[in-house]
Amino acid sequence: MPALRTWLLVLVAASATLLLAACADDSDDAEEATAVPATDTTPAAAPVVEASVVEQLRANADAFSYEIGTYGGTITTATIGKPLTFNLALANDAYSSGLLSYLFEGLTETSWLTDEVEPLLAESWEHSDDGLTWTFHLRDDVRWHDGEPFTAQDVEFTFNRIIYNEDIPTSTRAAFQFRYLDAAGEWQVEPMTVTTIDDQTVQFVLPTPFAPFLRSMGTAIYPRHILEPHVEEGTFNDVWGVDSDPSEVIGTGPYTIESYTPEDRVVLVRNPDYWLHDAEGNALPYIERIVNLLVPTIEDDFEKFRAGEVDAYGMRGQDFAVLEPEQESGNFTVHRRGPAFGTVFLGFNLNTGSNPETGDPYVAPEQLAWFSNVEFRRAVAHSIDKARIIEEVQHGLGYPQASSISPAAGDFHNPDVRRYDYDIEGANAILDGLGWMDGDGDGFREDADGNPITFKLVTNVDNDVRARVAAIIDEGLDLIGIDAQFEPIEFGDLVGQLTTTFDWEAMIVGLTGGTEPHFGMAVWHSSESLHLWHPNQEQPATEWEAEIDALYVQGYQELNHERRVEHYHRAQEIVAEQLPLIYTTLSERLSAVRNVFGNTTPTLYGLWDVRYVYRTDVN
Repeated sequence: MPALRTWLLVLVAASATLLLAACADDSDDAEEATAVPATDTTPAAAPVVEASVVEQLRANADAFSYEIGTYGGTITTATIGKPLTFNLALANDAYSSGLLSYLFEGLTETSWLTDEVEPLLAESWEHSDDGLTWTFHLRDDVRWHDGEPFTAQDVEFTFNRIIYNEDIPTSTRAAFQFRYLDAAGEWQVEPMTVTTIDDQTVQFVLPTPFAPFLRSMGTAIYPRHILEPHVEEGTFNDVWGVDSDPSEVIGTGPYTIESYTPEDRVVLVRNPDYWLHDAEGNALPYIERIVNLLVPTIEDDFEKFRAGEVDAYGMRGQDFAVLEPEQESGNFTVHRRGPAFGTVFLGFNLNTGSNPETGDPYVAPEQLAWFSNVEFRRAVAHSIDKARIIEEVQHGLGYPQASSISPAAGDFHNPDVRRYDYDIEGANAILDGLGWMDGDGDGFREDADGNPITFKLVTNVDNDVRARVAAIIDEGLDLIGIDAQFEPIEFGDLVGQLTTTFDWEAMIVGLTGGTEPHFGMAVWHSSESLHLWHPNQEQPATEWEAEIDALYVQGYQELNHERRVEHYHRAQEIVAEQLPLIYTTLSERLSAVRNVFGNTTPTLYGLWDVRYVYRTDVN
């Protein structure tokens, strides 16, 4: 089950990529929670993690053991997201991926207690001495939701016919493209080979060492008997769309989709034939249904929780003062677990390409010239009042972000990158130095050719937190003579602009995150589809992008952890210097959960495993 999901689920496997998130910056995935930092909100200061909180969360994990649960009941949550697809291979957004993670599983999973890789669809494995050949032995008691047996042929089909299929636009492919320098010093790209040995054995041969290989095997496996005809007929990209019958989406996971009512709800129902059992041999999961209410705004989610209509709520900072004193009367517990993995940032479109149908450039030439100027981006960075965002939007429960990797990721986070204090005078000095002045006295600058420096700034309309962040950013830009025309749009349209039409100028958006930097490859390698500011480059457009490309390759090839950390630290330094994405603040991971669930405990990585959680109020 992929790790990047709606906040309710636990971390039980690794996702192969970061995902665009409708609200990851506000109510991030609870399964990847980390410790509570100190309360310093000075933009120049990095978040500091309180050791006592880390120790307590680790102690919770050490002391935890599963109880035998009871069957029945429903977990109800609400979200501003909505499914954009039921085809997990095509999902670029966190909500669709999260929903489908209830249905699909990988060969491995990652423990919500320890963050260690554990067997899932594979029960064991071994590897060659050089670490390039891996042989997995699969469980023989797993069946697809339609009753067909799960076999090694499904694994081979998933990688060879879906992930490595260039006709299928899956961002998962980025994590399994192995790059290396040949004898001539040229970059080469090769896939791994995936071969069926017998029905219960599959072998992977890698062209280069790959440090996060076992974690990456949490990638979802798909049913060959259902999807192979669509691959052969060239219709895979149309199968399992949101207008299809969701009951036809076939996985091996603990739940199936019972129904989807647009603008209202998604209902998941327990898979009665799920292969996993508890210590007494009872079939899991315990919970009968999971109901996800689709609401217009985060405020609606908040009100439904206060009214007792939902069981769990990923809180905003502004909600803490309201909900914290209501815990006893409302029969719920508020959990605070430190800075989120998910990030929120301002990005500019640096795409030099043109629309293949019209021939028009994706970005107007004068705008592309501004956006491509790193001094412009640095001036913008200095105009963002992060302390104000933390105080007014996150109500003190947030942390200034400078590095592209959250401190929640542990030692992969680089706390020593270049920082951009809120400095309107300094930002204006930078723009003055470019010769961009307000020649007509309207309060906004023109470039050296007399073009007014104006652009459209978008974010998703259903996220009031981002809208308030956008308002603060817009005010800062006004103070340095930059005219940003703010326009909220639907999240689905935002994703389409980033990944399909490339028709955007400036955007505030968020990405999910995790403990393994390699799963950001689709964002950080210049050739990949989620390289947001300029995707799918045939060659790196800049020297700094080429260096990041190389560092991410070296990062996954290096088997020594300390040296891996050095590669990713250097990549974060470059990102902070060049600012392709201008980071704002990290929210604190806040969640409120009704006191009616068993087999739960707050850890560094989650609250529960959805397969084992049960309701204590069910007779």
